[in-house]
Amino acid sequence: MRKHIVAGNWKMNKTFDEADELVNDIMAKLEEVTLDANTTMILCPPFPYLEMVSDYGDDSYFMVGAQNVSDQESGAYTGEVSAAMLESMELDYCIVGHSERRAYYHETDEIVVRKVDQLLKHGLRPIVCCGEVLEEREAEKQYEVVKRQITDGLFHLSAEQFADVVIAYEPVWAIGTGKTATPEQAQEMHAFIRGLIAEKYGNEVAEETSILYGGSCKPSNAKELFANKDVDGGLIGGASLKAEDFIGIATAF
Repeated sequence: MRKHIVAGNWKMNKTFDEADELVNDIMAKLEEVTLDANTTMILCPPFPYLEMVSDYGDDSYFMVGAQNVSDQESGAYTGEVSAAMLESMELDYCIVGHSERRAYYHETDEIVVRKVDQLLKHGLRPIVCCGEVLEEREAEKQYEVVKRQITDGLFHLSAEQFADVVIAYEPVWAIGTGKTATPEQAQEMHAFIRGLIAEKYGNEVAEETSILYGGSCKPSNAKELFANKDVDGGLIGGASLKAEDFIGIATAF
């Protein structure tokens, strides 16, 4: 049975004290609920807070991931953070190819390939994002776009390597806009992605791959989204910044 995953991407939000308060609030609320035994919760704070959040994570309430990683091993890359550094902090996951990285920092599928390879080399599990913008959706090119991102970004991996990958589908037009893909739209794309994986690696690998939804997921719509058989959780943005909302999503399974 593949994992249900709810990952909180804090993006560039919260001061150190606010981040500390948020983790404490999340832990307090976790004491009041019971997560499904198959659900994994991941917190992905900004780089400066990784160690602080990891210290709380030692209590096994949640796992910790980074929001990004360099595509280089080491060297004169001012401001970058390597996979080896993340490994040395004993992190579990790292987000790769987020739509904001692709749009604002012009990250290509080739860069995503190098980042995925760096993470797997150093024992971290990549959460690899894919998804179409509004113009591509309106032109009915969403499947073409996602297929390219998946095949060009991931299908160089062996089946053994691919088993450590988590995929997050982001309908970019539904991020921070208040719009949400319907449960039917989410299921259609998740099933399409799983089909691509099955064609490449076989049904067993496809059925074991967790595919997350990453577009304006909230407590009010999480249960309906997660009820789809191919939606295995969420990559949560804004709602991960409020403990009550994040826990509300995590308990939707």
